[in-house]
Amino acid sequence: MNKSYKVKVNTTTEIDITNNDVSALDTIEVSSSKFHILQNNTPFKAEIIEGDFNNKTYKVKVNNNTYSVLIQNDLDELITQMGFEVGATKQINDIKAPMPGLILDINVTVGQEVKEDEPLLILEAMKMENVFTSPRDGIIKSISVSKGDAVDKNDLLIEFE
Repeated sequence: MNKSYKVKVNTTTEIDITNNDVSALDTIEVSSSKFHILQNNTPFKAEIIEGDFNNKTYKVKVNNNTYSVLIQNDLDELITQMGFEVGATKQINDIKAPMPGLILDINVTVGQEVKEDEPLLILEAMKMENVFTSPRDGIIKSISVSKGDAVDKNDLLIEFE
């Protein structure tokens, strides 16, 4: 089966490569990251300087020129076309009450910069104190509740910029 890959070089040039294209190269592995390549009777010295296998990104040096390379297969392309990104996290812009309860304490103010996992507020529900922490780094845009307020499920508590 001849798989195809879309290779982006320096985020500007896109090249479609198949397994057959790779097999046609005359390649000798000099070391674990260095290669001698012969294509159409032209020699190339190639070295993988950096590699992030999970994100499929590499920094490759070919004849003393360095290139950033991103390799995508058919599944990666389909996921991108569908509007998703592999490994991307959802940007959370607000925090809503997951259950009815009473606001016991608010640890932040509007305009305050917060870091991920920093405590934002405490909600008492069913005789238990639930500490809500920041899901991401950000700035507090608004606080829709005050200390002592009773809230219902899905009420907006805090909004991020």
